[in-house]
Amino acid sequence: MRQTCNSDGGVGSTENVQARGITLLSIFVDTPTAAPNPETKLLADFKKDTHLSKVYLAGREYLNEEGQTSVSPLIGKIMHQICTDPTLCPEYPSSFGLPEFTRRATELVLGRDCHAIVENRVLGVQTVGCTGAVRLGAELLKHWYNVSGVWCGPVYLSSPCDDSLAGIFEATGIQDVRRYRYWDTEQRGVCVQKMMEDLEMAPEQSVIVLSASAHCPTGSDLSQKHWRLLTQLMVRCRFFPFFLLPAQGLCHGDFEQDAWPVRLCASLGMELLCAQSFSHSFGLYGERVGHLLCVLKQSSTLLAVQSQAEKQVRALWSRPSVGGARVVATVLSNPAHHVEWQEGVKSMVERGILVRERLREKLRLLGCPGSWDHLIQQGGLYCCTGLNVQQVEFLEKRRHIYLHPNGCLNVSAINSRNIDYVAESIHLALTSVF
Repeated sequence: MRQTCNSDGGVGSTENVQARGITLLSIFVDTPTAAPNPETKLLADFKKDTHLSKVYLAGREYLNEEGQTSVSPLIGKIMHQICTDPTLCPEYPSSFGLPEFTRRATELVLGRDCHAIVENRVLGVQTVGCTGAVRLGAELLKHWYNVSGVWCGPVYLSSPCDDSLAGIFEATGIQDVRRYRYWDTEQRGVCVQKMMEDLEMAPEQSVIVLSASAHCPTGSDLSQKHWRLLTQLMVRCRFFPFFLLPAQGLCHGDFEQDAWPVRLCASLGMELLCAQSFSHSFGLYGERVGHLLCVLKQSSTLLAVQSQAEKQVRALWSRPSVGGARVVATVLSNPAHHVEWQEGVKSMVERGILVRERLREKLRLLGCPGSWDHLIQQGGLYCCTGLNVQQVEFLEKRRHIYLHPNGCLNVSAINSRNIDYVAESIHLALTSVF
C-alpha cells in the first residue's frame, strides 16, 4: 500500500487520501497550451541565432544609433532628483493616478484652450501603459456604452494592427470584433476608399479604433483631408471613435500635429476615448506610463463616468505606480523642461527620417525593383516595406534579419553599422524570391 503524509505530519494511505475526496492530480491538468505569441517566438529565434551579422527589426522600443534604448540627460536628471527628494513620501496615489500627470497628459492631446476642458467634460485616468488604457476604455464601453440595451460590439480594428488589440476587447466580453481595410499592399499606402467602404457598412454606434498618428505597424496615416471625410462619416453614422496615441510627437516631431485628429473630433463636440503612452517619448519603457482620456458630451455625466472608471480600475490594477508618471508631470509642468524634452523628441524624429532616406537611396542604387518612396512617406517608429511572407522568411532563414511576417519593421533598429547589410539583404529577397 502506498504511503502519503497526513496534514498533521502522520502517514496515511493513498486510498485514504482519495477517500477523503482529495485528488492527486493538479486542477490545471487539462489546461491547454496557448498558441505561442508570434512576437515572443520571433525574439526567441533571434536570440538563439549565432550569426554575427544578425539584425532584429521587430522590436517595439526606440533604439539610438548604438542600437540601445536610452534615457535622455534631462529625464535621467529628473529621475535622480525624484529619487533623492526627501519631501516625497512613499504613499499610494488615488485610483486615477497623479492629478498633475492626468491634467498635463490631457492638455498635451487636447490643448489647454480646448472647450471640452473648459466646460469640465473631460476625464483623465493614469493607466498601466497604453494596453491598460485600451483595456479600461473597453471595460467602460462594455458596461456603459448605450446602457439602455445590451451592447457587445461591434468594434472595428484596422487591418493590420497591433496583434494584442483584438484580445484586449475580447477579454472584456466584447466578442464582435471586426476589421476594416487599411493598408494597400500594392500601392503601399492607406487604402482610403476601401476603408471608407467598410465603415459605411458598419452598424450605428459601432466603436471605431483609430490610430491618431504613426499607425502601428505600417507607419502610414490619413491626410487631414481624409480625416475630415472620416469624421463626417462617423458623425452621420453615430460611430464612437477610440483613438490610439502611443507615441505622440514621434511621427512629425510636432505634438499638436500628431494629436490633430483627436482635436478635430473634440472640436466637433464628439465623444471619444484616447489611449496614450509615454514610453517612447520619454524612454520610460519599464515604467508603463499610460493614460486614458475620455471626452464627454455633457459635464453632467462626468461624475457618473468617473465613478465607474474608478470601480473598473480597482478591479484591474487598483492603483498605478507613480515613478514614471511623476517624471512626465515634472517635465510637462516646467516650461524649460518642456522645451528641452520636445527638442529631444524632434532629434529622434529627424534620425528616423534620415534612416528612411538613406535606406531608400541605398535600395535605389542597388537597383531594387519598384518605387521605394513609401519609406519616406510613412512616419513614426514603424515602416511597412511591402515585402511578402516568402521574402520575409528568406531574410530570416538566409540573411538572419528578423522582421514581422507582414513585412513591417522598426526603423530605429537600422543604424550606420547595419544599414548596408539590411539594404543588400532586401535586394536579394526581392530578386531571389517572388
